[in-house]
Amino acid sequence: MTSATLLEPSPDCPLCPRLAAFRQEQRAAHPDWFNAPVPMFGDPDAWLAIVGLAPGLQGANRTGRPFTGDYAGGLLYATLSKYGLANGRFEARIDDGLELTGAMIINAVRCVPPQNKPTPEEIRTCRAFLEPPLMALPNLKLVVALGQIAHQSAVKALGGKLPKAPFGHLAEHVLPSGLTILDSYHCSRYNQNTGRLTAEMFEAVFERAMHFRPLTAASVCIESSRSG
Repeated sequence: MTSATLLEPSPDCPLCPRLAAFRQEQRAAHPDWFNAPVPMFGDPDAWLAIVGLAPGLQGANRTGRPFTGDYAGGLLYATLSKYGLANGRFEARIDDGLELTGAMIINAVRCVPPQNKPTPEEIRTCRAFLEPPLMALPNLKLVVALGQIAHQSAVKALGGKLPKAPFGHLAEHVLPSGLTILDSYHCSRYNQNTGRLTAEMFEAVFERAMHFRPLTAASVCIESSRSG
């Protein structure tokens, strides 16, 4: 177990009263759902962290894994697989055997908010479960923020100033921590259905992200053979 995996909120985290009350409502209505702060998911040696907004009611709040069980996860995990950041087949189930390689997914807000809209205070409070896990990843080079709220929370968690790091799709900022943040529109159903975000636009983000991937002995050999 790494230090990163120890920095999780308790299943009954009381810090945001509105979210705690909503969690209790869902436990009563759906006792077979996860209904707890959703832990981060991925590789503890990740060089890439993907910051989302919050669990979806019938997605991660139900299954217990980020972007699992809702529409957004289809595009995200398909893209991660395309770029070699995920192994196995994504079947929208927590027991589908999917594993991430070199990547970690963590939400800016760990508990499902009513109407998918956390308040500014809730976002600020849950930053206590965003900053330490990010800083605990020993090989972290890049943070991909999915949407403006994730961007703002990640920038603040990593010591940046929002006026110097405005959000924009494919915008890239080097923060005082030395880490780089790369923005994407959120892969939500709404953004995909309206065309605000296409699969090509989303892939462009990860195409850029791969430039931050640390070189391994194997990749050096491959690049050498290509250049030769």
